[in-house]
Amino acid sequence: MASAHEGARSGTGSLSLEFDLVHPPEKVWRALTDPALLAEWLLPAIGFRLEPGAAFSLQAPPQPGWDGIVSCRVLEVDEPRTLRYGWVVGDMELDTVVTFTLAPSASGTRLSVVHSGFGPDQKQNLGGARYGWQMMGRRLVDLLARMS
Repeated sequence: MASAHEGARSGTGSLSLEFDLVHPPEKVWRALTDPALLAEWLLPAIGFRLEPGAAFSLQAPPQPGWDGIVSCRVLEVDEPRTLRYGWVVGDMELDTVVTFTLAPSASGTRLSVVHSGFGPDQKQNLGGARYGWQMMGRRLVDLLARMS
């Protein structure tokens, strides 16, 4: 898997993870963009459409202080290389961006996940995102191994 870092120049924090996957980019892209597959490794995606400007939501189980809803908007689609969307959690006043970048590698695909835009006062949110993306990354690896 890889590393996480905090951005210092802009005053915002970011998380960056790298995954070396033994699957072709097209298969990884499908896992990132098929709502049924998203539900298996990320969260159920409600209203997901792969077009810039499309709004959708991700639904997690509610927790104390959070209703479990992540409001998203597709910002960029460059199939099968880049997918970027806004990630807004209203209850936490969290307005961030998630970027997936896929690059062919000798073994399959190098997947980069960058979650950026955390404010200086959101270190706890950044830590939670780090934990969540590492867990979801493991689930993505498991899903890719099961996919035909």
